[in-house]
Amino acid sequence: MVSSKLMNVRVTTMDAELEFAIQQTTSGKQLFDQVVKTIGLREVWFFGLQYTDSKGDLTWIKLYKKMNVRVTTMDAELEFAIQQTTSGKQLFDQVVKTIGLREVWFFGLQYTDSKGDLTWIKLYKKVMSQDVKKENPLQFKFRAKFYPEDVAEELIQDITLRLFYLQVKNSILSDEIYCPPETSVLLASYAVQARHGDYNKTLHSAGFLANDRLLPQRVMDQHKMSKEEWEQSIMTWWKEHRGMLREDTMMEYLKIAQDLEMYGVNYFEIRNKKGTELYLGVDALGLNIYEKDDRLTPKIGFPWSEIRNISFNDRKFIIKPIDKKAPDFVFFAPRVRINKRILSLCMGNHELYMRRRKPDTIDVQQMKAQAREEKLAKQQQREKLQLEIAARERAEKKQQEYEDRIKAMQEEMERSQANLQEAQEMIRRLEEQLKQLQAAKEELEKRQNELQQMMERLEESKNLEAAERQKLEDEIMAKQLEVQRIQEEVEAKDSETKRLQEEVEAARRKEEELKAQQMANATKGHLEENNHDEDDELVNGDVSKDLATDENIVDPVEDRRTLAERNERLHDQLLALKKDLAQSRDETKETAMDKIHRENVRQGRDKYKTLREIRKGNTKRRVDQFENM
Repeated sequence: MVSSKLMNVRVTTMDAELEFAIQQTTSGKQLFDQVVKTIGLREVWFFGLQYTDSKGDLTWIKLYKKMNVRVTTMDAELEFAIQQTTSGKQLFDQVVKTIGLREVWFFGLQYTDSKGDLTWIKLYKKVMSQDVKKENPLQFKFRAKFYPEDVAEELIQDITLRLFYLQVKNSILSDEIYCPPETSVLLASYAVQARHGDYNKTLHSAGFLANDRLLPQRVMDQHKMSKEEWEQSIMTWWKEHRGMLREDTMMEYLKIAQDLEMYGVNYFEIRNKKGTELYLGVDALGLNIYEKDDRLTPKIGFPWSEIRNISFNDRKFIIKPIDKKAPDFVFFAPRVRINKRILSLCMGNHELYMRRRKPDTIDVQQMKAQAREEKLAKQQQREKLQLEIAARERAEKKQQEYEDRIKAMQEEMERSQANLQEAQEMIRRLEEQLKQLQAAKEELEKRQNELQQMMERLEESKNLEAAERQKLEDEIMAKQLEVQRIQEEVEAKDSETKRLQEEVEAARRKEEELKAQQMANATKGHLEENNHDEDDELVNGDVSKDLATDENIVDPVEDRRTLAERNERLHDQLLALKKDLAQSRDETKETAMDKIHRENVRQGRDKYKTLREIRKGNTKRRVDQFENM
């Protein structure tokens, strides 16, 4: 509503004084236009309006007063200056241009209105005329407003993939999207791969993930596990994703997350004609009705293909089915503002639903072609990098093997040197022993000669007196004993010499055997190295080949299966995680959502089986069912 309060303004030109009455909302441009119109001036670009500000300085009036705006995306903060006349679309276009986003149809700008509710900005209305909380700068969030039916089929750009990944991950961690514990751990391992790349035991030691927000608090509270045990569990599964590109990892995360029951659903509190409190869920596949205490399991569903008209009147919302025999689907929202949001989401989702079932536009075809080229270039660059890394690892491994071999040879040489010194010492001792043996033999020979001489003297002294003869016999006896002793010593030394000779011979044989073994080991190492190189190439090929895999998911809901149902490996991973976590589970911390999920699993339900079940029967039967809830 325009204010009626007027203000008097005096404008002095070089030859006149003009007076005007203006409103408080009059802009600088409007006053300037009034002046130049009055004086008949058309060359307006030379001129301006000056005024004296509160500090006494002459200042030029601003024709368009600008407002500062801060837009927060999932991974950045952007700041802009907008004019009073800037529309929501102009601001939106400025944001998407800045971040390089082309898949604009999924996204919108959110703001907190004067009542504290999150609201989507209207594109074709001035920003300043919307109920944005007046602060400096004005605060907006850039978020996904609509979700694809199948991320693998629809998301084209890497920036789109990253924004969806970050938003969905944040919703799971904050429990806006319920995620069972085993799926939470598996998704956390993909999040780690997306952020840190391949696991490396030298870089990623214990405590590496301590500061990362990886699991919903609910999941951690429900299990008697320390932070270290959680980290170890996540790292175990992280190792399984080795070789996955960041974009492929984020896509795998979203492919698993999109099968969660609350993924992509906007919930609104409504009542039916009976006044029963219910939830309306709006998503890419249609409209679903939930009971007040269970937002996991919808009870009634209407695909977009069954709806021909949507309208509301005050708090009453009316949906007209394609089947004209069926009554209108009517519910009541708490406020008119809620109905406006429901209408906006329904129209946007319905438009995308119909667009998906038509051929791609030229613009989308070009985007997909460009994305394929970029992905191929990245894949080739990745393969080249992997080959370089593998070559470097092989070179480093060879160098390490050579260093180990040299070290082993040095140690062997040191052992051989020690053995040689020992052998040389034994030879020295042998030579010494031989010298002693030779001396003993010479001494023996000398004593034998002396004995011979004595014997000769004895023979000559037969005629000697008895006393002298007895003395000579005693001397001979003593000499015989000495000769016998020396003989025994010579024999002992001879035995010791033979033993030493045998030891020296054994040492020499051992040294020859060690040298032969060293030669054999050196030959064996080269053979193993060559075999290992060939194995490395095979492993790298497998990894490189396994990276490029995408699932083709059939639409509509009738043919839709969860990824876990279609992928045996994922199914086994989730079962193994569930079994591991069951050992530490604290049943007393179980939430209502956990109990509902457990019961759904027990009954064999999943997201798409439930949707197929609640869409059975004709539209009339489902509308009647809704009215009777």
